[in-house]
Amino acid sequence: MTKKIRTYSTEFKGEAVKKIADNNGNVSATAKQLGIAMQTLSNWQNKANECKLVGTKQYDPELMAIIEENKRLKRDLKVAQEEREILNEEG
Repeated sequence: MTKKIRTYSTEFKGEAVKKIADNNGNVSATAKQLGIAMQTLSNWQNKANECKLVGTKQYDPELMAIIEENKRLKRDLKVAQEEREILNEEG
């Protein structure tokens, strides 16, 4: 039995997060009204609070670009450190 994965538009996610405020911050009631899992809505709310959810007024594309660059730099650093360790072991 395969489980169907539902995808939601950025507009829907943004509106869903806004609707939480209409329900006095009640994520559970909002999720029931929208017919989505409470954890899904909670995840969207957390992303919105971190300015990472596209479709919300809090979303900051510059912040997202910085976060992505930071991830890339951490990966590059890890590779460089591993290469240095290999060279030190050979030397």
